[in-house]
Amino acid sequence: IALGRLDPGRIAKVAPDGSPLGGDPPSKEAFLHLAMYARRPQAHAIVHLHCTCAVAVSCLAHADPRNVLPPLTAYHVMRVGTLPLLPYYRPGDRALAEAVGRAAATHRAVLLANHGPVVSGKTLDDAVDSAEELEQTAKLALLLAERATVPLSPVQVADLREPEHAPEGDLRLGVVARDLEGDVMDHQRPRFSASIFF
Repeated sequence: IALGRLDPGRIAKVAPDGSPLGGDPPSKEAFLHLAMYARRPQAHAIVHLHCTCAVAVSCLAHADPRNVLPPLTAYHVMRVGTLPLLPYYRPGDRALAEAVGRAAATHRAVLLANHGPVVSGKTLDDAVDSAEELEQTAKLALLLAERATVPLSPVQVADLREPEHAPEGDLRLGVVARDLEGDVMDHQRPRFSASIFF
């Protein structure tokens, strides 16, 4: 559905156990959001995207799947941190929720192989901003792939890390979803699903 035509009354509402509470039936990927919420109690919003650059990175072979994007910018380190690549699972496979849950215990964002990222945030704006930063860093990594780069050093990265259990930000009630802005390589708007937990 195009987000410009999104009807708030049709947004799927589900309980923490996944049972429907209202709106349209949830997508087969709603469990990704629930798995992330279950392991990240500080998260009040989860965004899952199929954005071009991050999906391209998810299709590449990586020497270290524990962190597939280099620390190219301070903002990526602060907003996303390390980004593990999870193995491929068929969309809708419940085993994917288990893999997301395991990784979410120590990561704000994960990248699903041949699929796309799942990003958590204290608010929906925070999750969307982090997802935008992830997409831009993926774009940079692809643009710089064949060139010698100078990522941030381990000392610089350590200096930028926020405590994982920082105080919660204000929750903006009434925000359900907003479109991701920014340049995507194919100039199409990325498809995404978002959820917010009150």
